[in-house]
Amino acid sequence: MQEIFQQVGSFLVAAVPTMLLFVVLVLAYQFLIQGPLGATLKERRARTVGALEGAQKAIELAEARAAEYAAKLRQARAEVYKVREQRVKQWTGERDAALDAARKVAGQKVAQARTGIDADVSQARKSIEAAAGELASQVVRAILPAAAGSSR
Repeated sequence: MQEIFQQVGSFLVAAVPTMLLFVVLVLAYQFLIQGPLGATLKERRARTVGALEGAQKAIELAEARAAEYAAKLRQARAEVYKVREQRVKQWTGERDAALDAARKVAGQKVAQARTGIDADVSQARKSIEAAAGELASQVVRAILPAAAGSSR
Protein backbone atom coordinates (compact mmCIF):
# COMPACT_ATOMS: atom_id res chain seq x y z
CA MET A 1 0.00 0.00 0.00
CA GLN A 2 2.79 2.24 0.76
CA GLU A 3 4.17 1.63 -2.62
CA ILE A 4 0.91 2.75 -4.18
CA PHE A 5 1.04 5.97 -2.13
CA GLN A 6 4.55 6.60 -3.33
CA GLN A 7 3.60 6.05 -6.94
CA VAL A 8 0.56 8.28 -6.59
CA GLY A 9 2.74 10.89 -4.86
CA SER A 10 5.33 10.75 -7.62
CA PHE A 11 2.56 11.08 -10.23
CA LEU A 12 1.19 14.08 -8.38
CA VAL A 13 4.62 15.69 -8.08
CA ALA A 14 5.21 15.03 -11.78
CA ALA A 15 1.74 16.39 -12.62
CA VAL A 16 2.20 19.67 -10.70
CA PRO A 17 3.99 21.43 -13.58
CA THR A 18 1.27 20.19 -15.98
CA MET A 19 -1.47 21.43 -13.61
CA LEU A 20 0.27 24.77 -13.22
CA LEU A 21 0.65 25.04 -16.98
CA PHE A 22 -3.06 24.12 -17.39
CA VAL A 23 -4.10 26.77 -14.84
CA VAL A 24 -1.88 29.37 -16.55
CA LEU A 25 -3.38 28.46 -19.93
CA VAL A 26 -6.93 28.69 -18.56
CA LEU A 27 -6.18 32.09 -17.00
CA ALA A 28 -4.48 33.27 -20.19
CA TYR A 29 -7.50 32.07 -22.17
CA GLN A 30 -9.83 33.95 -19.81
CA PHE A 31 -7.91 37.23 -20.01
CA LEU A 32 -6.66 37.13 -23.59
CA ILE A 33 -9.50 35.47 -25.50
CA GLN A 34 -12.68 35.00 -23.42
CA GLY A 35 -12.75 38.56 -22.00
CA PRO A 36 -12.29 40.45 -25.30
CA LEU A 37 -14.51 37.95 -27.13
CA GLY A 38 -17.28 38.39 -24.55
CA ALA A 39 -16.95 42.17 -24.74
CA THR A 40 -17.08 42.03 -28.54
CA LEU A 41 -20.15 39.79 -28.45
CA LYS A 42 -21.84 42.11 -25.92
CA GLU A 43 -21.07 45.10 -28.11
CA ARG A 44 -22.31 43.22 -31.20
CA ARG A 45 -25.49 42.23 -29.42
CA ALA A 46 -26.00 45.80 -28.18
CA ARG A 47 -25.49 47.12 -31.71
CA THR A 48 -27.86 44.53 -33.14
CA VAL A 49 -30.51 45.27 -30.55
CA GLY A 50 -29.92 48.98 -31.04
CA ALA A 51 -30.19 48.59 -34.80
CA LEU A 52 -33.41 46.61 -34.38
CA GLU A 53 -34.81 49.25 -32.04
CA GLY A 54 -33.71 51.96 -34.45
CA ALA A 55 -35.36 50.09 -37.31
CA GLN A 56 -38.57 49.72 -35.26
CA LYS A 57 -38.53 53.44 -34.48
CA ALA A 58 -37.90 54.24 -38.15
CA ILE A 59 -40.79 51.98 -39.15
CA GLU A 60 -43.08 53.61 -36.59
CA LEU A 61 -41.98 57.06 -37.78
CA ALA A 62 -42.56 56.06 -41.40
CA GLU A 63 -46.01 54.69 -40.54
CA ALA A 64 -46.85 57.89 -38.67
CA ARG A 65 -45.70 60.00 -41.62
CA ALA A 66 -47.62 57.80 -44.04
CA ALA A 67 -50.75 58.21 -41.94
CA GLU A 68 -50.15 61.96 -41.78
CA TYR A 69 -49.66 62.15 -45.55
CA ALA A 70 -52.78 60.05 -46.09
CA ALA A 71 -54.76 62.40 -43.86
CA LYS A 72 -53.42 65.43 -45.72
CA LEU A 73 -54.23 63.75 -49.02
CA ARG A 74 -57.79 63.02 -47.89
CA GLN A 75 -58.15 66.61 -46.74
CA ALA A 76 -56.79 67.95 -50.04
CA ARG A 77 -59.13 65.68 -52.00
CA ALA A 78 -62.05 66.86 -49.88
CA GLU A 79 -61.11 70.48 -50.58
CA VAL A 80 -60.79 69.77 -54.30
CA TYR A 81 -64.20 68.10 -54.33
CA LYS A 82 -65.68 71.01 -52.38
CA VAL A 83 -64.21 73.56 -54.82
CA ARG A 84 -65.40 71.43 -57.72
CA GLU A 85 -68.92 71.28 -56.30
CA GLN A 86 -68.91 75.05 -55.78
CA ARG A 87 -67.80 75.60 -59.38
CA VAL A 88 -70.43 73.19 -60.68
CA LYS A 89 -73.08 75.00 -58.62
CA GLN A 90 -71.80 78.34 -59.91
CA TRP A 91 -71.81 77.12 -63.53
CA THR A 92 -75.25 75.61 -63.05
CA GLY A 93 -76.51 78.88 -61.60
CA GLU A 94 -75.00 80.85 -64.46
CA ARG A 95 -76.50 78.43 -66.99
CA ASP A 96 -79.90 78.64 -65.29
CA ALA A 97 -79.70 82.44 -65.24
CA ALA A 98 -78.78 82.48 -68.93
CA LEU A 99 -81.64 80.10 -69.71
CA ASP A 100 -84.07 82.26 -67.71
CA ALA A 101 -82.87 85.36 -69.55
CA ALA A 102 -83.22 83.59 -72.90
CA ARG A 103 -86.69 82.39 -71.91
CA LYS A 104 -87.70 85.92 -70.94
CA VAL A 105 -86.36 87.33 -74.19
CA ALA A 106 -88.09 84.55 -76.15
CA GLY A 107 -91.29 85.17 -74.17
CA GLN A 108 -91.11 88.87 -74.95
CA LYS A 109 -90.53 88.14 -78.64
CA VAL A 110 -93.44 85.69 -78.65
CA ALA A 111 -95.64 88.26 -76.91
CA GLN A 112 -94.61 90.91 -79.45
CA ALA A 113 -95.22 88.49 -82.29
CA ARG A 114 -98.65 87.59 -80.86
CA THR A 115 -99.46 91.26 -80.50
CA GLY A 116 -98.37 91.82 -84.11
CA ILE A 117 -100.33 88.78 -85.30
CA ASP A 118 -103.39 89.87 -83.32
CA ALA A 119 -103.12 93.32 -84.86
CA ASP A 120 -102.75 91.79 -88.33
CA VAL A 121 -105.74 89.50 -87.66
CA SER A 122 -107.93 92.37 -86.49
CA GLN A 123 -106.86 94.46 -89.47
CA ALA A 124 -107.52 91.54 -91.81
CA ARG A 125 -110.97 91.06 -90.23
CA LYS A 126 -111.76 94.73 -90.68
CA SER A 127 -110.65 94.64 -94.29
CA ILE A 128 -112.61 91.38 -94.86
CA GLU A 129 -115.68 92.88 -93.18
CA ALA A 130 -115.29 96.00 -95.27
CA ALA A 131 -114.84 94.00 -98.44
CA ALA A 132 -117.61 91.51 -97.50
CA GLY A 133 -120.41 93.89 -98.45
CA GLU A 134 -118.85 94.72 -101.77
CA LEU A 135 -118.11 91.08 -102.48
CA ALA A 136 -121.65 90.10 -101.58
CA SER A 137 -123.02 92.66 -104.01
CA GLN A 138 -120.64 91.43 -106.72
CA VAL A 139 -121.73 87.81 -106.06
CA VAL A 140 -125.39 88.83 -106.20
CA ARG A 141 -124.81 90.74 -109.44
CA ALA A 142 -122.92 87.83 -110.91
CA ILE A 143 -125.55 85.27 -109.86
CA LEU A 144 -128.75 87.29 -110.45
CA PRO A 145 -128.19 88.19 -114.05
CA ALA A 146 -127.40 84.58 -114.78
CA ALA A 147 -130.47 83.41 -112.88
CA ALA A 148 -132.64 86.02 -114.52
CA GLY A 149 -131.42 85.07 -117.95
CA SER A 150 -132.04 81.34 -117.44
CA SER A 151 -135.66 81.84 -116.30
CA ARG A 152 -136.68 83.70 -119.42
